[in-house]
Amino acid sequence: MTHAPGKYADFEGLRDRAVALRRAGHSLRQIRDELKIFNNDILNQLVKGEPPPEWTKRPRAKDDLRAKARELRLQGWTYDQIEAELGCSRSSVSLWVRDLPKPERKRSPEQAAAIARKGWEEKLRLRDEERRRTKEEAKLAIGDLSARELFLVGVGLYWAEGGKDKPYARRENVTFVNSDPGMIRVFLAWLDLLGVERDRLRFTVMIHETADIAAAERYWSDFVGASPDSFNKTTVKKHNPKTIRKNTGDNYRGCLVIKVLKGADLYRRIEGAWYGIVDAAREADQPNRT
Repeated sequence: MTHAPGKYADFEGLRDRAVALRRAGHSLRQIRDELKIFNNDILNQLVKGEPPPEWTKRPRAKDDLRAKARELRLQGWTYDQIEAELGCSRSSVSLWVRDLPKPERKRSPEQAAAIARKGWEEKLRLRDEERRRTKEEAKLAIGDLSARELFLVGVGLYWAEGGKDKPYARRENVTFVNSDPGMIRVFLAWLDLLGVERDRLRFTVMIHETADIAAAERYWSDFVGASPDSFNKTTVKKHNPKTIRKNTGDNYRGCLVIKVLKGADLYRRIEGAWYGIVDAAREADQPNRT
């Protein structure tokens, strides 16, 4: 080995002294100050092969975390649980414990599925509760209807669901068809508001042949409070065996048709009122277009 001339010429002597100091527990800085060796390369050569004393070793910040992670893994914890408990990354957890055996599964697939299903059912319950609460709040916000409000609602309701006159087929009559009892109730209240006598109304049940026709006829008769002679013969719809009907069950009662006798003048008033609503809506929207 070639050494620098001068004070480093007695390299072996310096090495003996450096090794003795190292073994006595000195740090590199202490050896440097003691031997006056300020060249780091020479200093490292002098103590080469001699391990540093324990007190000079800088503690590793993650040693405690690693030990804790291994302890938890041996207790059967999952990567996710260890990560959450220690606040460290998943990659660190994997590095520390990957040589340890995987924890045994504590739940059967059936148990895990049952737990997941229970969680999903609870989520659906909360959604249903939120849906019900929103609807109830909106319902209560309506309050009482004025005569004008009911009139406007009825005009819009009829124009959406009622029969309309066509230039190519003049039918100025008032005919309303719907399966929703709520819609039927509002429509009847609207006719009462307009002074249409109940004896001018004729009803017809329209229903699929596979439904309970007699039960549907009784339901609608009771619902509108009309005598049997106000009902025309029920219209029965033939069922297409190639299609799957979704409107089945005890709550399926078909549709109810309500026709107003001598209703031509009433129809003209409805149509005129509807286009009055259209013009008013256009005027109300005008500031947004300018």
